[in-house]
Amino acid sequence: MDGDRGTVWRSKQSRASSRRPHSITIDMHRTTVVSGLTYQPPRHDANRRIATYSIHLSRDGKTWGQAVATGSLAGDAMTTTLSFAPKGTRFVRLTATAETDARSPRLSAREINLLGDPGTTPASVIDLPRDGWTASGEEAGAKGSDARLVLDGDRGTVWRSKQSRASSRRPHSITIDMHRTTVVSGLTYQPPRHGANGRIGHYSISTSSDGIAFAPPVATGTWRDDDSVKGATFTRPATARYVRLTATTEASGRETFSSAAELQLSGPAKPAVHGVWGPVKGFPLVPVATAVLPNNKLLAWSAYAHDRFGKAHGYTQTATMDLTTGKISRRRVANTRHDMFCPGTATLADGRVLVTGGSNAERASIYNPATDKWTSTSNMKTARGYQGMTLLSSGDAFVIGGSWSGNPAASKNGEVWSPATGTWRKLPGVPVKNTMTADPKGRRRADNHQWLHATSNGRVLHLGPSKQLNWISTKGDGTITPAGTRADSKDAMNGNAVAYDIGKLLTLGGATAYENAPATRRAYTVSLNHSAHPVSARTGDMAQARAFSNSVVMPDGKVAVFGGQSTPVPLSDARSVMNPEIWDPATGRFTSMASMAVPRNYHSVANLLPDGRIFTGGGGLCGNCATNHPNGAIFTPPYLLKPNGTKRPRPHITSATPAKVEHGTKLPVTTDSAISSFALVRAGVATHSTNNDQRRIPLNYRTKGANSYELSIPADSGIALPGTYMLFALNKRGVPSKAAILTVGSASSTPRHVRPPQQNAS
Repeated sequence: MDGDRGTVWRSKQSRASSRRPHSITIDMHRTTVVSGLTYQPPRHDANRRIATYSIHLSRDGKTWGQAVATGSLAGDAMTTTLSFAPKGTRFVRLTATAETDARSPRLSAREINLLGDPGTTPASVIDLPRDGWTASGEEAGAKGSDARLVLDGDRGTVWRSKQSRASSRRPHSITIDMHRTTVVSGLTYQPPRHGANGRIGHYSISTSSDGIAFAPPVATGTWRDDDSVKGATFTRPATARYVRLTATTEASGRETFSSAAELQLSGPAKPAVHGVWGPVKGFPLVPVATAVLPNNKLLAWSAYAHDRFGKAHGYTQTATMDLTTGKISRRRVANTRHDMFCPGTATLADGRVLVTGGSNAERASIYNPATDKWTSTSNMKTARGYQGMTLLSSGDAFVIGGSWSGNPAASKNGEVWSPATGTWRKLPGVPVKNTMTADPKGRRRADNHQWLHATSNGRVLHLGPSKQLNWISTKGDGTITPAGTRADSKDAMNGNAVAYDIGKLLTLGGATAYENAPATRRAYTVSLNHSAHPVSARTGDMAQARAFSNSVVMPDGKVAVFGGQSTPVPLSDARSVMNPEIWDPATGRFTSMASMAVPRNYHSVANLLPDGRIFTGGGGLCGNCATNHPNGAIFTPPYLLKPNGTKRPRPHITSATPAKVEHGTKLPVTTDSAISSFALVRAGVATHSTNNDQRRIPLNYRTKGANSYELSIPADSGIALPGTYMLFALNKRGVPSKAAILTVGSASSTPRHVRPPQQNAS
């Protein structure tokens, strides 16, 4: 902590039997909010760099509790930020569980610095209901500037304190009376939308039970000088009726008054209502793309580097997390000569993952989880990046769009890859121009991240992000036919779509342009079941406008959406949305969940895991920037939790499930308790807010005896695309079992064909 990068801490050199773990503890000698630490490894002593770690917090230096973060590092000399949920603490302990070279008996660090409150929405909280609240404070005396306007839900109305002489400018304060005593753990502040004057800079927050005696501040800090929503995490939850925000400076010293458009208080989330977040898990790269594998592992990759992208380098950094042990292994894949940043993705019928284009825009690679090997297949006819891709009912793969990479003058029309031949064929009858948005920056931004839903007979519904929908046939030269619009939706670039039921999809968020355009709160359902053309309808709005978010369908048919920004700006965390939401198809309404610890925006991902929880991670990949997030966290949805936060009893599938089942067959299943429903959820690949392969299929079944069932696998491969599925059994409370993994469809209809395997990079 001496600020000298030339001086180094080293742990004790001990016998091999007692080498690890080694730890270093920082005592701040005061309690304050901490949200992470930066670790500078030794510059030249590569063997002694930390490889795996855990972080613990303590208020007294004795009681440490569970780790707030664990993970793996890249092993290079770069300074790395290790994030965790903001929390009030005095002691921070970094423990190294392994070093880069296992032969070294010591670990070292050049510098360690702690990070304070990030100023975003406090983690693991939920907004408190504001009914009955009042506010009081110094008013400017002008009409329409009184304190109650911070509680009216209108960002256009503003409270403003008195404008006084320079000698008595500060402090200014505003006090919220909740008219009931409750636990409060954070505050969010919305500056005025129009005009910079009066934005609060340095602040303090105090609480009171009677409105007279206020306790010492539970939060202090300085907010950035911009119009985004600001947050303050309390050093400790406070039981209070009154909360006072005091402004001691204006953000840039422009004015003598303070102002606020909205104030919101938050309290600890209720597990059975709002879910629970696990500790932040560090990755040795920014997980820009992720795939759930049939062997209970999560595959992730970034670009040629673990923290940045650029040009076409011909190799990719990958990492694999074992979901059983939590361990993460890292690999540099070079044998396919493919930088797989910003690709198209599809999960194949036999469980392999096809990755196309990106930085090496014409290349195509395949990962086989059964052998843990990457191989090449033939190049695409058209070089692409940011394209949309999906598996077809035939087992072939369809791709369209992607003007971010490759020849910018070339039209990124549709083409299809065959697993039988390992080759591509063009679809001249499927021009990309019919699917583009009206982005003001033209084609490079207008045909990206297509939302595609494969159906029967090799057909695909293109349902966004353009407001125009299209039916695509992939037979022969292909055809594309207009299929109406998505109700009254505008273009919704960087929104997403997810199939939550058979022939039923939900689309969420997005913006009329790729960046710097307001995102929307709107969501729409698209039904394919009752008409030759899709029927679109607006459903309930999200609580927050989002672009760059990710959506995941859950076993019970609900859809969870994570992260995003109210205005999309690539490689930025400004205007981040920190509270996930879950949409219920039975009501059409969204419910806010416990807030995240780390923003998840551009280059973030989300995946349903086989145990019914949800992984979300990534964001950034911009080199030496403040918005790289080489980490993730697992969200436990409410359906798995009791009110006290403990796990609900969940059903178990007790019968052995076959590795493969054919379309149109019956599947016998036994469980340890009564079941109310069964569902298949397809394992997909997430990147750039899209996961075209994920879909949920509720199964028809009949009861054969006590806890014995016979499930009907859909006969139509357009309903159940061939490939890897997670089979969930749900009880009457909607609690899902851990999934049984099986392949639906015959692999014989989609024979494997790749180039001869080459030596894998390590």
